[in-house]
Amino acid sequence: MVNQPELVVVVVTFKSSELIPTFLRSVHEATSGRPLIQIADNSEGSDPRIRDVAAADADVHLVELPANRGYGGAVNAVTSELGPRHEWLLIANPDVTFAPGSIDALLEAARAHPRGGAFGPRILTSDGETYPSARRLPSLRNGIGHAVFHRFWPNNPWSARYLDTPESYEIERTTGWLSGACLLVRRSVFDAVGGFSKEYFMYFEDVDLGKKVGETGYENVFVPSSVVHHLGAHSTAQASKRMNRAHHESAYTYLAAKYRAWYLWPLRAVLRVGLWIRLALTLRHR
Repeated sequence: MVNQPELVVVVVTFKSSELIPTFLRSVHEATSGRPLIQIADNSEGSDPRIRDVAAADADVHLVELPANRGYGGAVNAVTSELGPRHEWLLIANPDVTFAPGSIDALLEAARAHPRGGAFGPRILTSDGETYPSARRLPSLRNGIGHAVFHRFWPNNPWSARYLDTPESYEIERTTGWLSGACLLVRRSVFDAVGGFSKEYFMYFEDVDLGKKVGETGYENVFVPSSVVHHLGAHSTAQASKRMNRAHHESAYTYLAAKYRAWYLWPLRAVLRVGLWIRLALTLRHR
């Protein structure tokens, strides 16, 4: 077994102790190395079983956060304490399982792309479909078109531009941003951009990170040879109304920052109202 102290796997949990044993087994099967595994627990003491689960694996270090800091905030909290030898951060949801060899495939791609700052695997849904996890950065036109029409017109042109084509998920390529459900990030790049933005409690922290990685001159690289399975929405399902509000608030935060010039205030007002209406309709139809 190859020692890989430079790799740290960071998994953010919220009442997720029943998922972690499967997650940990898949990590060990996905790499020939022995990475440090950091559990950043946002449960605020309401999931005491997580301690027993963590104690059963010698490679796991549990950090029980005193308050729920959201996804990006939890990652920032544990990575800020890491030493300089840790060169790579593999950030993941607890309901992700890694296919055998998938972590090694990500690291191999990372070492082959010296200008790569972030690397994302192919993410399969519970139905075995490829999730569109490597997307273009949202513009006002494509973002609104996708948000409004995708639910009942999946093949609309705005979603097609934003999500990219199915064929594009068969090739290794650069993209605008990668899903934070499973993401390998070069530690030096993560530190250079200040980690995940504190403005996002949940959602869009990965979009914002992808944008900042690109602004540093590094690339976001999709790696289809690395495969993970994602159950999806485990933690967020436990507080769906709150998470829907967080999603729409984060969407506004991202677009308002993108179109922040003072003379664009009418546009920001329209965005605010439009997202509020969309949230109300979403909650009504759940």
